[in-house]
Amino acid sequence: MKIDEIREKSVEELNEAIYSLKEKLFDLRRKKAVGQLENLSEIKRVRKEIARCYTVLKEKELGVK
Repeated sequence: MKIDEIREKSVEELNEAIYSLKEKLFDLRRKKAVGQLENLSEIKRVRKEIARCYTVLKEKELGVK
């Protein structure tokens, strides 16, 4: 998801996106522990996407942009 797409979302949508991304991250970590995860870079991508959502959420809270 691009940062522009994230900025278009409302606060409620951002919170839902963060929740679903955290669930996905948990599932990826579980697969890694079991040895079923083939693409390890997927964990890094999901973590960065969570960080982007938190950044936009904080921007909205502070009234930036």
